[in-house]
Amino acid sequence: MNDVIENTGNLAEAMEHAKHLLAEDPHQALTQLEEVLAVVPDYPPALLMRAGAIKLIEGPEAALRLLAPLSDTHPGWSAVHFEYAKTLSALQRGEEAIVILETVVALEPEHPEAWRILADHLAAVGEQDKSESAYLKHLRCSTQNAELQQAAKAMIDNDLSVAERVLKSHLKVAPTDVTAARMLAEVAVRIGRNEEAQSLLEYCLELAPGFSGARYNLAVLLHRSNKSNEALVEVERLLAEDPKRPGYRNLAAVICSRIGEYERSSQLYQSLLDEYPDNAKVWLSFAHVLKTEGKREQCEAAYRGAIERDASFGEAFWSLANLKTFRFSERDIEQMNRQLQRPEIELSSQVQFHFALGKAAEDNLDHALSFFHYEKGNALQKSTISYQRTKNTARVDRMKSRFTGQFFQQRAGMGYRDNGPIFIVGMPRAGSTLLEQILASHSQVEGTTELPDIITLAKELRAQADDNEIGAYDGVLARMTPDELEGLGRQYLERTLIHRKTDRPFFIDKMPNNFLHIGLIQVCLPNAKIIDARRHPLACCFSNFKQYFARGQNFSYSLDDVGHFYRDYVELMAHYDTVLPGRIHRVIYESLVKDIEAEVRSVLQYCELPFEESCLRFFENDRPVRTASSEQVRQPIYQDGVEQWRSYEAHLEPLKTALGDVLTAYPSAPISL
Repeated sequence: MNDVIENTGNLAEAMEHAKHLLAEDPHQALTQLEEVLAVVPDYPPALLMRAGAIKLIEGPEAALRLLAPLSDTHPGWSAVHFEYAKTLSALQRGEEAIVILETVVALEPEHPEAWRILADHLAAVGEQDKSESAYLKHLRCSTQNAELQQAAKAMIDNDLSVAERVLKSHLKVAPTDVTAARMLAEVAVRIGRNEEAQSLLEYCLELAPGFSGARYNLAVLLHRSNKSNEALVEVERLLAEDPKRPGYRNLAAVICSRIGEYERSSQLYQSLLDEYPDNAKVWLSFAHVLKTEGKREQCEAAYRGAIERDASFGEAFWSLANLKTFRFSERDIEQMNRQLQRPEIELSSQVQFHFALGKAAEDNLDHALSFFHYEKGNALQKSTISYQRTKNTARVDRMKSRFTGQFFQQRAGMGYRDNGPIFIVGMPRAGSTLLEQILASHSQVEGTTELPDIITLAKELRAQADDNEIGAYDGVLARMTPDELEGLGRQYLERTLIHRKTDRPFFIDKMPNNFLHIGLIQVCLPNAKIIDARRHPLACCFSNFKQYFARGQNFSYSLDDVGHFYRDYVELMAHYDTVLPGRIHRVIYESLVKDIEAEVRSVLQYCELPFEESCLRFFENDRPVRTASSEQVRQPIYQDGVEQWRSYEAHLEPLKTALGDVLTAYPSAPISL
């Protein structure tokens, strides 16, 4: 070794020579490093580089045996921790890698590659906001451009106006800077300008087809914009390039779950659990898919797996409660109450613990305690949203004034005349899942799920509207030519095709909120069937009040709000009964429960389908069901839910007041409407 050092000048030169050899011949590099260590035992840089050589020769497992003790003996050395984290990542031990990477960026906050790899791991475990923040820090550290550094810092600080100004100014001078364009797309997403963001990301990929960061962002954006088929195309391209990348696999799992490819989604989540075995969010996502597949025991075990890893994870407890037929033990109840006493508990978990405890108390027939928890959970959730019921009432008034009998008569014979779609609309928690399960048990009907595509089309039309009023797309429809209306219907069918798994001629779209878009459905899909699932106002509204929705349905977190929303719904449906007589078939939940065969025959006749006994044995259908009633519809029909609200009647005066004569007139609509 003395000869080596003498020939290369000094120790530094010997190390530089070993580094050069490492890229060309790891075996020779290892020989050189062993000679260095013979002269300078335990020399840290040589030990670290030797681990790198071993990794190339024998694989990451062998390197890990050297790196683990080296990181322990040098806790303040970021380089060894970074190599350790990369090796853990290569071994798909992502959870451990996250911990080590967090150590790296704490020791060296300007480490660009550590931030990049950390961003990917965070995306894999569903921490999208943290992932984007880490990626922005990667950009800020890696770029030499002062403007991009300034923009990245502004985005980290959520100063979006500054970031937008700086990026647009930079792109005027350097229009082909794809990094800047990608950053500007992220600004557009945060502001809510999704179409602009999509255009920017597509522009990035035109200039640089291999820009995987932009393609990943585009896939996420398309998924969030309910363009599942397009999102899947992009994520498949990413996986073709790097099938082991955890962030890509997580996104693929989410998209597959959305489009009904549950087996593949389940497999992807299982592979992620192998890599992140102690991450509660991955366990939760896995459990959700198992629930949809009807794998009850495995589903409960997975929810329990999430709780074991994070006892403060309120969503996991609520998800157990949301199985509806699940019953909490006394130990579970004590555990939830203990968590609520912790001052640092997140607000979202507080909300979900209250909803879960409300369900537990209801099962124990302690209705006063149950209502206390439901009321508390709703109040906390309402404090996080900005729902204004007057806006929904204004939307209904607008639709009544624009979607008139004359409007529809003028467009008779227009639209895409496919008779495949069967829309089940109405209030959430009104029995739509039961009705869907019954119809999906018919040999000619495919059940899908609550498809987002009509709402997405409505949003896209609204973006073309002359004003920004809620629901203001009627003018856009009014200007459309017959060919354009036909194209709109065709577009809906093309978008929903990805959710179709059979060749049955009819399929169900059971998005309840589509009742707000019947005017749109009528002019673009005039032959589609529309079924209104309606349930007693107090039963339906209170069922919404005690349901924590993962997203949307912001009207449900106040008895007053939900009562007014139900009233708006009845008023709008009464309007369509008048201007489109006989167009919509109504199924009253209580009548369905009382005489299922009569109601099933009636709805099948409306759908122009022959009666089949299998529709009465809907509970034998093992199709995946994603909604809150998934476990209930796998059992024979029951009447317990019809009168459950009566145990809470003493608390429902605000709801009765909001409903007014809609309550007394049920199941008909009041004449005043």
